[in-house]
Amino acid sequence: MAVPKKKKSKMKTHSHRAGSWRLSAPPRSNCPRCAAAKLPHTVCPTCGWYKNRVVVDVG
Repeated sequence: MAVPKKKKSKMKTHSHRAGSWRLSAPPRSNCPRCAAAKLPHTVCPTCGWYKNRVVVDVG
């Protein structure tokens, strides 16, 4: 097995692991029916449509 030649410093280790702590904003798409912002592949919370049909009765 491969063995590291030198010990990684604490700073390098912490900065290497810090990349997985980063949070990113969820992706957004526009509803083709009402143009409201929504998450992709989900029912529109404003009009209740998904894939050209009414899924949830909003109103």
